[in-house]
Amino acid sequence: MNGYTLMHEHITIDLSGVKKDTDCQLDCYEETVKEFKKLYEYGVRTIVDVTNDGMGRNVPYVLNVEKETGIRIIQSTGFYKEPFLPERVYGQTIREMADWMIGEIKTGIEGGVKARMIGEIGTSKNTMTPTEKKVFDAAVLAAHETGMPIYTHTTLGTYALEQAEYFKATGLPMDRIVLGHIDLSGDLDYIRRVLDYGITVGFDTVGKNNYFPDAKRVEYLLALEAEGRLDQIVLSEDLTRKSHLKFKGGIGYSYLFETFVPMLKEAGLKQESLDKMLIHNPARILGS
Repeated sequence: MNGYTLMHEHITIDLSGVKKDTDCQLDCYEETVKEFKKLYEYGVRTIVDVTNDGMGRNVPYVLNVEKETGIRIIQSTGFYKEPFLPERVYGQTIREMADWMIGEIKTGIEGGVKARMIGEIGTSKNTMTPTEKKVFDAAVLAAHETGMPIYTHTTLGTYALEQAEYFKATGLPMDRIVLGHIDLSGDLDYIRRVLDYGITVGFDTVGKNNYFPDAKRVEYLLALEAEGRLDQIVLSEDLTRKSHLKFKGGIGYSYLFETFVPMLKEAGLKQESLDKMLIHNPARILGS
């Protein structure tokens, strides 16, 4: 796989119905294309779009962005977390949900586009609800039967250890599973304990300084580099709102390369470490 990969982004997403906020309907096509063309200039060649059913997934929209920008966009299957789950999930069995995911992987979502990621599947703050557990069980079945990787959502970095323990018991290869938003835990020792499971963690809310400061992300990554653990880290920004894009005064998709990578380099992080997080680890997870 050539070039950099962002492992957790949303090309378009609509959580506005539940959140009662139109800012959460990210549908700024022209601005997204403009920003992705800049990402291409920075060396990004692949983006994993973890927008799934119930999150406003729009396959034709994403295909048009891909065509206009030259960036390969990997699309995902699965269901997110409560309260954003489609109503039908509540009446389906684990097997029915798994078969639906397998269908999107083997047959395709729309127009022959096949899902290449199961995600983002999520847990609530400090807990996994019974319905979220159903989704996880279905995702594991689908992963066992297709070999697809899984990308999860943790709410503010909580319940990550429990997710890791859950996946360990399933027999899935831990190096093909990513737990998202672990940077938001704000606890380096906690992150180390998650990494001890052999699982990959996402520092994938880069730039969201209102949640957790990038200066601390840099500090944590330097510590993990010194410990030889960056082969279990991937990077991304997880932009989900109109106000996150530059034309609305937000950080934009290029922030990681324009601001965060320079911060890492100034602090002494090696280029080979960046390549691990942005090239080699994604290639291992995606099998490409």
